[in-house]
Amino acid sequence: MNEAAITLDGWYCLHDFRAIDWASWKLVSAEERSKAVDEFVQYLEKVNEAHVAKTGSHAFYSIIGQKADFMLMILRETPEELQELEAEFNKLAIADFTVPTYSYVSVVELSNYLSKDSDEDPYQNPHVRARLYPELPRSKYVCFYPMDKRREGNDNWYMLSMEQRRELMYSHGLIGRSYAGKIKQIITGSVGLDDHEWGVTLFSDDMLQFKKIVYEMRFDEVSARYGEFGEFLVGNLLDNEKLAAFLAVKE
Repeated sequence: MNEAAITLDGWYCLHDFRAIDWASWKLVSAEERSKAVDEFVQYLEKVNEAHVAKTGSHAFYSIIGQKADFMLMILRETPEELQELEAEFNKLAIADFTVPTYSYVSVVELSNYLSKDSDEDPYQNPHVRARLYPELPRSKYVCFYPMDKRREGNDNWYMLSMEQRRELMYSHGLIGRSYAGKIKQIITGSVGLDDHEWGVTLFSDDMLQFKKIVYEMRFDEVSARYGEFGEFLVGNLLDNEKLAAFLAVKE
């Protein structure tokens, strides 16, 4: 049997994508819409308490295109907390006017190819902890996509030796590091948790950086030979003020 990769796992993650039933939303009174928006804002403020306390984090973005209208990405210490927050949202008044379009369950994952030689506990390393339990940025734009490693014929990632995989991932990682300061990347593992093997969430103040890094990585062997990608979803940052404008309806 080939040697499996070692992973470090941090906070659990839920990407929750929703579409808004605009036709129904426009039919309710302005007073009802206002109350629903206020209740939604209170929910988001509660979600933000963990962000402030550094016991979790979240990101809230409107989504461009027809795949969804907004995305709420939540990081928490346990999967139970994710379930509770999802259920709490579903009980809000605004939830009656939303339709779930996509979701992704995973866990923050760091470096699939770590050395076993060191006796140091990596979970006690401040740099490692900062990456496993990240504070999600409030960048202007977000990009999310799931991906897998190919398992077909001669292009079977899981039949490569550990040394081959480690060497390929090192080269692949150099591209990502070249975008430091331009893009913040969160890798979440989902093997056994969702339909794909990893979720990739990118944050940037320049949306074109998403196009540049993904395009450049396509020419790297890890992606060119072994990468398979799901749908891409991109969006704009939502805060309370923008949320009110986003949900506003002209009378």
